[in-house]
Amino acid sequence: MFGEPVVGWRGSGDPLAPVVVLLHGRGSHEAEVIGLVDHLPSGPAYVAVRGPVDLGGGYAWFENKGIGRPVASSLAATMGWFRSWLDVVAPDGRPVVLIGFSGGAAFAGGLLLDSPSRYAGTAVLCGTLPFDAGVPVAPGQLEGASVFVAQGAMDQVIPAELQDRTWKYLHGESGASVVSRRDPVGHELAAEAVVHLGEWLSSRTP
Repeated sequence: MFGEPVVGWRGSGDPLAPVVVLLHGRGSHEAEVIGLVDHLPSGPAYVAVRGPVDLGGGYAWFENKGIGRPVASSLAATMGWFRSWLDVVAPDGRPVVLIGFSGGAAFAGGLLLDSPSRYAGTAVLCGTLPFDAGVPVAPGQLEGASVFVAQGAMDQVIPAELQDRTWKYLHGESGASVVSRRDPVGHELAAEAVVHLGEWLSSRTP
């Protein structure tokens, strides 16, 4: 259904180094999100992946039925495509951290909820978990998982109810270990959030 992923690599070339996967927002592409690497710790291998859904001028991770609301069948298909690629790039034993922005955050959240033990950490930036999209959000689903959450208090893109539901689930019944912040910005990362993201990432990729 989907072709080989289009990716951009930065950082370590060590085949045993932790892999940090950068997932762009809806309508964007891998060459934009990879710029975040300039503000993150050296050491890991960074790879920015292009979403497989062509929007004609940009790319996405799934078809949706509204902002932050994936179509379940589409999300299942793209997650399967992504995992097939990841299993080759980072076989068992090589740590993987996901960093997703906006639509990429929903995709990262779906991957985490579906396979919590697969990832050394997951960052949900300016986005929402993919509720009501076929992935489990039961109490304790993320027990032992490490999650970084950054939201903009004035974000007018991601529906407020989805941001609030994400915040409450992750800090509450999910069971995850959460590092989080809400900043007085819109649909963007505050400078302080980037600093704290880097600190959290260092703790996940020693």
